[in-house]
Amino acid sequence: MKRVLPFALLVACSAPAFGQTVDSEGAKQLSDNLAHYFGNKLFDIGFVKVSVDGGAYKLAFDFKPLVELAGKQDGMKLDFTPYALSTKPRGDGSWDVSGNLAPEGSVELKGPQGPQSLKMSVKGGRFIGVYDPELAAFASGSSSLDGMSMTSQDAMQRTEVSTGAGSATVSAVKGANGGVDFSMAQTIADFNETVVADNPTNGQKLLLTFKSPTLSVDAKGKGLRTKPLLDLLAFAVSNEDEAKVKANQAELKSRLLSALPLWERIDGAYSFKDFMIGSPVGNFSAANASVVFGTDGIARNGTINYGIKATGFSMPQNLVPAWSVALLPTDIDLNFGGANIDLDTMARKAIEAFDLNKSPALSPAFGDELKAGFLANGPKVVIGRSTVRNGSVEVALEGDMTFPAGDKPDANLTVDVAGYDKIVASLQEAAKTDPQASQAFTGALAIKGFAKTLPDGRVEWVINAKHDGSVTVNGAMLKGPDPVVEDNSDSAAPEEGAAPGENMNPGEGNSGAGVEPQP
Repeated sequence: MKRVLPFALLVACSAPAFGQTVDSEGAKQLSDNLAHYFGNKLFDIGFVKVSVDGGAYKLAFDFKPLVELAGKQDGMKLDFTPYALSTKPRGDGSWDVSGNLAPEGSVELKGPQGPQSLKMSVKGGRFIGVYDPELAAFASGSSSLDGMSMTSQDAMQRTEVSTGAGSATVSAVKGANGGVDFSMAQTIADFNETVVADNPTNGQKLLLTFKSPTLSVDAKGKGLRTKPLLDLLAFAVSNEDEAKVKANQAELKSRLLSALPLWERIDGAYSFKDFMIGSPVGNFSAANASVVFGTDGIARNGTINYGIKATGFSMPQNLVPAWSVALLPTDIDLNFGGANIDLDTMARKAIEAFDLNKSPALSPAFGDELKAGFLANGPKVVIGRSTVRNGSVEVALEGDMTFPAGDKPDANLTVDVAGYDKIVASLQEAAKTDPQASQAFTGALAIKGFAKTLPDGRVEWVINAKHDGSVTVNGAMLKGPDPVVEDNSDSAAPEEGAAPGENMNPGEGNSGAGVEPQP
């Protein structure tokens, strides 16, 4: 079922509809097209049935056969309402498709840590769209619902989600470099989620609630390889037997390579208005909150980006000392990700190297080879310019991390602050009565000693940490390179001709007296 439902809309009309007449012969053709992607067994047991319904074809999904199959598996229960789609050929080769948004029902099964269940209900859900076989995607489509509820539970956690009315639109066009360019927009009202984590082993219980009157989702993509991905699905259906897959692995490799890079680029965002998180320590809230993401496909020099943004942010004041409440951020903009990510070389080498007739299909040494090749491309962890603001005080940082020496990275971080003197003044006043504030005040003064003042009045720290262990701040050495440790029994002995203690580090057999401290 998990293979059938997500693709039902995408492959129901996989053949062009030029001049096609709605009749029994056309219904058989649709059945054959579906069987190409789903296999004949689902038709044989009566799960899928195509029939003529007026001037359209009716695709009926009856879950009873699956319920009977599930009943034969120990501890599994399946209960879903019948589901149907209506599809009608258009003169331009595309198809009109309409139907309920999703089936309703529940699944129960035994997991590794106990029973698991999922129950879903959609009220008033409808979908209508135009499917283009040349794109293997919906050229246009829209959906709506009156409300939705979903409950999932396992031995450790119960989650309940509900929403009010919502609507969504999708569209797709042929990509300039192949594949499909698509866009999707969705808006849902009255989003509510409750998570209850209950650990029976220690009795700890945690309740979290998430609420927003408006949830919006936007996504755009370029070059999604819809047709090669459907070809992979068809290959899986026709080669379900292990022996057939092994015999046809050359074709499998060819189809995998054809599907690369899966997509060129996908970007999206989840946005919440008047977002609130309830927790045992109090409420966290934001007038506007969003999570943005973007990723290249399997590329030679790919990037991936994430962002967390919040305006009008507030948090429980009891979590911080009273003197720091005035310094709590009200606006947050965090950005991070990666660059120079070579997944293309890794994927192509893995596809070329695997052999299903061997166990394991890839040699143990192959993983080390992939890792070495991946690091050789210079992958980079990136912190995009990120800011935390409160009134006229703003703390900003950006930087990157590379791995020139394998697992030991080079890291560069730039931190600049506007209103640093206000932070110091606030700490100085609080230090009169609070020991913690006094320590923070002393630290703030010491840190400023390393700072560089910019023309606009901001203070800046440029921090460079090298893989040899050295650290500089604004060019001043804060810590020197780590000592080189030689693997020999005489490593602790002084070098020939060296004065006693000359080769010793402070704290290693001496007091460090006479050693000039670094700033």
